[in-house]
Amino acid sequence: MSSHTHVHGAYEEPESPEVISRRQWMANATIAISGIIGLTLAIPIVGSLVPDVGSGGATWTPLDENGWKQLQSATDKAVQIDINLKSKDAYLPAQSAPQSVWGIKVKDPQKFMRDRKDLFAADNKDMLPYPVVTMGFVLFSPICPHLGCYYQYKSDTNSFFCPCHGSTYDEYGARTGGPTARGLDPLPLREQTGVAQVEWIRYAPTVPNRLVISYTS
Repeated sequence: MSSHTHVHGAYEEPESPEVISRRQWMANATIAISGIIGLTLAIPIVGSLVPDVGSGGATWTPLDENGWKQLQSATDKAVQIDINLKSKDAYLPAQSAPQSVWGIKVKDPQKFMRDRKDLFAADNKDMLPYPVVTMGFVLFSPICPHLGCYYQYKSDTNSFFCPCHGSTYDEYGARTGGPTARGLDPLPLREQTGVAQVEWIRYAPTVPNRLVISYTS
């Protein structure tokens, strides 16, 4: 037999149009089914990545009743008031975390405005989009405006001190020393149906201006 002789096997026989049509139909069906499955899985995955409308927005939080009473009866000392801060992250269930704020009673509003010129315009108007002094009180965020540490209150000197980098503030929260770029940050205060409430705001650190970065802890 010549070396050039070519023997055809059964598998090399040309396929009929029916076989080709059946194979194409199976391929198309597989692609269609895969697409349906992929779409079914993609919808809940994409939906879970879409934040809730208004998530992370500012909310009013009640002040601890005992702490609020202590502030009302305070003289010249600052009062630490506990709150139960609730927050809603776009991708997590609602959470609750203990926090606290510092409150002072403003007996002399004119002196307060002179000491805290960073909070008031030349005509004594509030520079922030909310009243700094409400019902004769001011609430301060417990976070140091320098780098975000929690400062402390020194009762013997009636002043505030940050143990992280040495920033100091007077009884009205005005900057008196250290690397901080501004005084303590006041928080909105209101009374709603007989309950004192605070609005938690986290401001950007290290900068002189107050730039909101979040309403959560």
